[in-house]
Amino acid sequence: MSIKNIFKIFSLAGIMCFLLVACNKKDVNVPDFKYSEEGPAVEAVEIETTKGANMNKDNKAIRVEISIKDYGVIQLELDRNEAPITVDNFVKLVNKKFYDGLTFHRIISGFMMQGGDPLGTGRGGSDENITGEFAANGINNNISHKRGVISMARSQHPDSASSQFFIMHEDGEFLDGQYAAFGHVISGIEVVDKVCESAIVEDDNGTVAKENQPVIEYIKIID
Repeated sequence: MSIKNIFKIFSLAGIMCFLLVACNKKDVNVPDFKYSEEGPAVEAVEIETTKGANMNKDNKAIRVEISIKDYGVIQLELDRNEAPITVDNFVKLVNKKFYDGLTFHRIISGFMMQGGDPLGTGRGGSDENITGEFAANGINNNISHKRGVISMARSQHPDSASSQFFIMHEDGEFLDGQYAAFGHVISGIEVVDKVCESAIVEDDNGTVAKENQPVIEYIKIID
């Protein structure tokens, strides 16, 4: 399935509606979700942070490890220079072990794998939403959605990102400026390949039935 020819940005208002940009005959849905018809579950919070070195308090690069049951381990480096609010929110959730035991509920081979929803349906999140760090929301973010990049899923509302994230299986630059990318895979890209290429999906939207959703054993900060 090509990700460069056509894509859909969807919102839900009782039923799912699609905004379609067409260049060819194939299509892919972008990694969105919606809490409810009314919009985000809670107001976006302002996390006290500033753009600065891509380091933690010990002056080390911020790296995380995602262990996926029966698949392996992915290591990523988070880019606090470009997306400090997003990185700080993700790290906070990791430190709370929020992601441990959750799943990847939406997988589209050749595009991305999406997870981090406590409901496993695409409609859940944490108890906070954050400001969307991307150009369409007035915030400069130079990370392009290339293969191996991690970014935040959101609803149509620009400040609705919460806990759901996605990792790019292949390049998807058409997402640039619309989603808050905040890091990249530094090892284990073959695990991303394995998850995406072996996923059992229910539809063209990449929906994975609960019993087939790859399980996140843990996400942790590593040195």
